[in-house]
Order: sequence, then C-alpha cells, then structure tokens
Amino acid sequence: MAAPGESLRRRKAGAGDPEPEASAGQGRDLKGRPARLRAGTFWLTRIVLLRALAFVYFVAFLVAFHQNKQLIGDRGLLPCRTYLQSVQRHFGGRVSWDALSYAPTILWLLDWSHMDANLDALALLGLGISSFILVSGCANMVLMAALWVLYMSLVNVGQIWYSFGWESQLLETGFLGIFLCPLWTLSALPRGTPTSRVVVWGFRWLIFRIMLGAGLIKIRGDRCWRDLTCMDFHYETQPVPNPVAYFLHRSPWWFHRFETLSNHFLELVVPFFIFLGRRMCIVHGALQVLFQVVLIISGNLSFLNWLTIVPSLACFDDATLGGLFPSGPGRLKDQVLKIQEEEARGPGALRTRGRVARGMVNLALGVLVAWLSIPVVLNLLSPRQVMNSSFNPLRIVNTYGAFGSITRERTEVILQGTASANASAPDATWEDYEFKCKPGDLRRRPCLISPYHHRLDWLMWFAAFQTYEHNEWVIHLAGKLLANDAQALSLLARNPFEGRDPPSPEPPQPDVSGEWTPAPLAIHGACRNAEGPCENKLV
Repeated sequence: MAAPGESLRRRKAGAGDPEPEASAGQGRDLKGRPARLRAGTFWLTRIVLLRALAFVYFVAFLVAFHQNKQLIGDRGLLPCRTYLQSVQRHFGGRVSWDALSYAPTILWLLDWSHMDANLDALALLGLGISSFILVSGCANMVLMAALWVLYMSLVNVGQIWYSFGWESQLLETGFLGIFLCPLWTLSALPRGTPTSRVVVWGFRWLIFRIMLGAGLIKIRGDRCWRDLTCMDFHYETQPVPNPVAYFLHRSPWWFHRFETLSNHFLELVVPFFIFLGRRMCIVHGALQVLFQVVLIISGNLSFLNWLTIVPSLACFDDATLGGLFPSGPGRLKDQVLKIQEEEARGPGALRTRGRVARGMVNLALGVLVAWLSIPVVLNLLSPRQVMNSSFNPLRIVNTYGAFGSITRERTEVILQGTASANASAPDATWEDYEFKCKPGDLRRRPCLISPYHHRLDWLMWFAAFQTYEHNEWVIHLAGKLLANDAQALSLLARNPFEGRDPPSPEPPQPDVSGEWTPAPLAIHGACRNAEGPCENKLV
C-alpha cells in the first residue's frame, strides 16, 4: 500500500502535468485519437451553408443564362422590356421610386436597347460569383449581396416564368446568407466574425415555415391528403415525372398510404423538433435532408428540394459536421479545434467597434425578420392559407407550400403543325412538337434533369388546367413556331419541320382585331396516362 505522502505527490504531479493540454492542442485526445469538436459553434456550418447556397445559385443562374433570352429577351415570348415599360407607364411614365419599389431590379439603370446582353451579363456575373464561393467555401457580405441583387433583378422582371415558389425561397435564403459572412474579409474561417446565432436561427425559422406551411396547405386542401390516397396519383400527375416516378407509381397501395402518413409526420410534427434542444434539432435536420433527397429521387422538381436542404443544414453545429472534414495539421477542422481551445482557455475577444456594429446589425436583422414574419404567421394560422406568396417586394420573408391539391388525371397541352395544303382536310397529317422534358410521346422515357429547370415545360403543365385565352404566351409561342423562330425552337426537343418549311397559313384570314390568324397549327389538350391516350379535346 502506498504511503499517503507518495499518493499526494502523484496527485499533485498529475494536476500540474501539461501533456494532456498540449496533446489536445495538437488535435488529439488523451488516448491519442483525433480530438472531437465541441458543440455550440458554427464555423464549419457556415462553410457548408455557403457552398450549398452557392450551388443552388449556380444552377439558378445557369438556367437563366440558357433560357432568359428566349423567354424574356428582346424577342422573347414575354419581353421584359415591354413589362418594364408597362410598369413605367403605370407610375406616370418615368422611373420613379414607386416603379422601383414595385419591380426592384437593376435593369432600370441599364440600356434597354440591348436587353439580351443585359440579361446575359447578369446571369454570367452570378455564375462567376457563385462558382468562386462554391469552390473556395468563403464569401463576404459584398459577394453574397451581389448574388441576391442579381437574382432579384431577374425574378422581378421574369413575370410568369419566375412565378414559382422556389424563386422567393431562394431570395429569402440568399438574404440570410448575406449576414453569414464578414463585410470584406475573404476567408473560410474569419476569426473576427464568428457565425451569428441570430442568422442560424433565421435559417431554422425558414425551414420551420417551409415545412409547416407545406403540411398545413395539404391538410386544409385536397381531401386525398386526409384519406391518405394522394400518393396514388401524385407520381403520374406531377409536373415533370422522372424515370423513378414510373416505378413508384406502381407501388402497392399500402406503400402509398405509408408515404402519405410519413409526409404528414415530416411536415406537421418534425418541424417542432427545432425548438426541443440540440439533439432534437439535429434529428430534425437529418430527417428533413433525407426527406428532400427522397423527393429529388422521385421527381423533377427543379432546384426546390436542393434549396430546401440549405436551411436544414443550420440544424447542425461543428460537432455534428466535423466528420465531413478531413483531420490533420492546418486543415479546417484542426483550425476550428484551435479556435475552440482558445475560446475555452481565455476571455472572449475584445469588444471592438466592428464587433459592436456587427452585433447591432445582427440584432436589426432579427427584429426585421420577426416583424416581417407577423403576416406570414397569421397566414399559417388562417384556414384560408395562401401558399408561395410575398408580402414585400424584396421577398425577404414569404409564405410557402406545395401540392395543396392533386389532380387525378394527367392532361397535356399538345402543339401540332401540318404541312398539308388544306389544313382542314380530313387526311391532313398533324405532327407533334416535342418538349425537352414535358411528357408527350408515350414511347419516350421520362427525363432526369433535377436540379436543372425547364421553365417552359413547367408552365405547359399549368396551362393544361386552363385554356389558351388565359395564357397569352401560348399564342406567342405558336406564332413563333409558325415563323420557325430559332430562339423559340431552342426551347423544344424536336421540331417536326426541321429542314423544311414550317406550317404556313393557307390563306391567312384576319380576325376581328385585324390580326392574322394562322390556321395550320393546333393546340390540343390530351389526357395521356400510363395506359395510353384518352379523350382528345380542342383547348
């Protein structure tokens, strides 16, 4: 048995032994294993958030660069110059503050005589900035604000082509992303600017509203969500099905019931996990990311689900995300370990003017989001809930929701043309124009394009719910197809008249307004399901 004095000497030596602390400073624990990051900091979370948001921005600007000229360019289906001129006329014929606040866009400040070049410049600039952030994992407020302004400038002149809920969702997510970063510094780990908890909770509040809004609109909407039968139809009637949807549609009835119940649980119950402590918040983030991955696999829903993953990442702190980063001297994970150890050993950083100003900005952001959330929360609580709407022109805080109603039958708008001399003759041959992703030819395999987005294909799905009188752009498209317009045809996968003359009027007859109405191009609505075409009807 050791003498008491010897035991005491051993305890004192152990208490003063610096080796464990030095070992920890080298990124190792007492057993020589890599030290684990502590919970409660968000250095790595910021990097993951910025890269995820930059990826979505990159896709959005890529879609804009490929399609804006055809949709809203100088000779587009709905030219944005014409739209801005109409806004200008509405507010007295000049570029006033009212016009700027109604349609906030930097296009007001540019030369409208070359709108195609303006649109390309905005898209290319956005592609360049988002590429840099995606590769480097670092950004500052200037770059993030530039991305937000550039995309807002496109959304606010995009008219119906940019009327989807994920456009506002990207702007709200991007606005919060501005405040993740230091003002000027370009560093993955800007030590003077730790990730603000106000911003982290801003992202969490966003994903809470997205999921709860989607769940409530379903429960209050179509009865099939309440009797658990919506998934019997969803995969077939969704806007742009993918190859996996074909097989999911044929799942047994009990699997569709399970899907619907799981959807209700994830959208109506899981969002409240955010407020139940760190572990439940992590569970919420993991479940929502998994849910969005399943949705990505099951349909071509543009970049919506990829974007919804972004605020879900704010549920994870450095301790949770540490496994995604390699260990080793000088690596990001090792640098965060050192930052955490410095914070644990000594007092916090001095309260400089910059830190005080930063704290005031974050406080103002929290107050602004809380204030703008009042009508959004009232909308969530209302039995007349409205989804995918904005209460301010900058779209900082918005309402969200998806698939409040499910159609039971798929109706497609089919564009056809004929080269027959007599278009009204019974033996006239009508040929289909095929879209890049919209279902048409039943022999063609569904496309797989997510997160890319064919805007025209999606709008054709919505147009099938109405007649062409409610969608003037359909008439514009038909006119451009008759003129064999190269820009409009680039939006399609197949032009049946490629290499030969397009359909031509025979002879054209003026309508009551004096406009010439071409005869040999028809717009049909066709119910086409898995079993084959059903009743055709002229829309």
